[in-house]
Amino acid sequence: MEVSATLTRARECHSRRAWADTCVHYAAADAAAPLGIDDLARFGEASQLLGRGEEAVRLLEREYRARVESGDIAGALRCAYWLHETLAMRGEFSYAGGWLARAARLADGEPDCAQRGYLLLPEAEGRLRGGDPDGAYATATRARELAERCGDPDLVTAATHLQGMARVRQERVDEGLALLDEAMVALAAGEASPRIAGHVYCGFIAVCHDLHEVPRAREWTLALNEWVDGQPRFDGGYSGICLIHRSELLQLTGDWPDAARQARTACERLTQGFGEMLAGGAFYQLGEIHRLRGEAGPAEEAFRQASRYGADTQPGFALLRLAQGRVDAAAAAIRRALAETPDRLMRARLLAAAVEITLAAGDVAAARECAAELAEIAEAFGRRALHARTGCALAAVALAEGDPEAALAAARPAWRIWRDLDAPYEAARARVLVAHACRALGDEDAAAMELDAACEVFTRLGAAPDRARITARARGGLSPREVEVLGLVAAGLSNHAIARELVLSEKTVARHLSNIFTKLGVGSRTAAAAYAFAHGLAYTEIPMPGATGMRVSPEAGSPPPS
Repeated sequence: MEVSATLTRARECHSRRAWADTCVHYAAADAAAPLGIDDLARFGEASQLLGRGEEAVRLLEREYRARVESGDIAGALRCAYWLHETLAMRGEFSYAGGWLARAARLADGEPDCAQRGYLLLPEAEGRLRGGDPDGAYATATRARELAERCGDPDLVTAATHLQGMARVRQERVDEGLALLDEAMVALAAGEASPRIAGHVYCGFIAVCHDLHEVPRAREWTLALNEWVDGQPRFDGGYSGICLIHRSELLQLTGDWPDAARQARTACERLTQGFGEMLAGGAFYQLGEIHRLRGEAGPAEEAFRQASRYGADTQPGFALLRLAQGRVDAAAAAIRRALAETPDRLMRARLLAAAVEITLAAGDVAAARECAAELAEIAEAFGRRALHARTGCALAAVALAEGDPEAALAAARPAWRIWRDLDAPYEAARARVLVAHACRALGDEDAAAMELDAACEVFTRLGAAPDRARITARARGGLSPREVEVLGLVAAGLSNHAIARELVLSEKTVARHLSNIFTKLGVGSRTAAAAYAFAHGLAYTEIPMPGATGMRVSPEAGSPPPS
């Protein structure tokens, strides 16, 4: 009688999705008498959702054996899939593969069992990770056909989701997003189990982040919030993964304090033994928020933690090094990351950073190449935010090449897109580019208004480095004499020639140059010159040494001779 009452409470808790209480009562019932198959399945599901990896594996193994012994091959194959997923989340890939192979052998004896489709899901995911979207789509399609034959809503939803993921990587983006939306509608209608819901929600938001599909990500994240918040005491690995993507969206839309809280919580949840292979993504996201705030020490520590958990730390770490004035290190890091990244969507994020870094290094030609590749990717995927990111990159390059008209033509539409997408930080950075172009065209009033608007946004967000670059500007935060020295450096003059031109000692010129490097956060004459051209501080004519009074007011001109 007591066992029956305990089981009743466990089942009732499971129906309410009170996962922690479910585990407590099922553990008590199991200690009194071994659980039946269906109760083992409920207990295992709750343990998995809570991130209790070791317990979940033990329960799923018991369920698998029980289903095989009872002749429930379909249920055993489904159980084997969840065993694979649980073990893979723990980083035990050989163990996970062994269970998949065992289930495949079982399925060979039951060729008419449509639940064989579950075994195709990891294969499709593997093909996607391996850069074979065509193979992934074909495999996911076979899984969906089997799912529809047996009427399994979880399998239908998961297979549809993978079809959409594959279509996106095939650069058939609209078709892919339609399939992904279809899978999400099934979740919203309550047609899939909580485990599939967590898996598909997180995967979908990740794709939206990769595509910069901001409105769609925002809409479905609201649904994700309701799903996660609707799980009493839901604090396991799956919620940690979801929190990473929630943090990314909050960062993009300007709620940086909440984004940081979500990222920290994700770090905590993903370092508790379940999902540790994904903890690196949480630490990377936390590092990005610290970097944007100008918190170099915490940012570097978060990036190092991300690396310890196996995540690539680019482009964030390279941009951190750039902010620290270590331009050569930043350039080497971004070159390495690009060389290792064939996926075009992943390259898009790297290329945007590469433009900024290579311009700081004075390599305008390399920046132009990166911007051109980014434009190709934006055209292929057709996403507005990718076009906006491309516009900012092209504007920065045009400024460095002395073409403020082209810079303005690229930066202004980019700002409008970011504004419409409610991405305040990106919009403000675009306005800074607009301001530099206006200044280079001689419209100081327009430049000042653009910079004031951008500064207000940076202040509100807590983007200290970006704000400092504006509030300390007085033309780059430099004194009038330092502006003169910088303009002559950009014109290609040596310290000796600058000293003759300005009637100063070489020692004084060297001191001015040191101050310029410090204020601009650069480490070389080449980087300082690139800054001058990008910000309208270069001279349009190279004065002859000693020809006092022949200088032209700084504005964007041609790049300095190499």
